[in-house]
Amino acid sequence: METEFKSTITCPHCGHRKEEEMPTDACQYFYECESCKAILKPLQGDCCVYCSYGNVKCPPIQQQKGCCGGQSTGHQV
Repeated sequence: METEFKSTITCPHCGHRKEEEMPTDACQYFYECESCKAILKPLQGDCCVYCSYGNVKCPPIQQQKGCCGGQSTGHQV
């Protein structure tokens, strides 16, 4: 399966959606919704905002490498 590098984040507060390019070398722990300005953080058990609010998981999770040096499950906070 080919790794995807774009994910559409949906704000849980206002429902605003935006496609974003995911970083390949770091986790993104914070994301500011451009509509309501809410600061999104990963949900418990997820490693980044893409795994919590995106329609595509982050590249390391897609590749089953673990996120940010985590274990193979990758879902650490």
